[in-house]
Amino acid sequence: MPIEDHSLVHEFPEFKDDIHTLKMDDAHFKKLYEEYNHLTKEVEKMEQEIIPSTTLEEEQLKKQRLQLKDTILGYIKATQVAASKA
Repeated sequence: MPIEDHSLVHEFPEFKDDIHTLKMDDAHFKKLYEEYNHLTKEVEKMEQEIIPSTTLEEEQLKKQRLQLKDTILGYIKATQVAASKA
């Protein structure tokens, strides 16, 4: 089964510039970004069977990644709103 690209820029192409700016200027966002990338790499290793895991373990990591992705999207949108009010 081919592995999809789950990078944040691929997931949210409309926020590519925002992601780059936040990653460079916002320490909290950078931490979220790095955690998301770490989870994505771990899931990919499980999907490629580089790391032995159960289906349950893989699904749990995917759920964590999805929750983090939702958090990141909310963060991006909140910073846009704050920037538009400034």
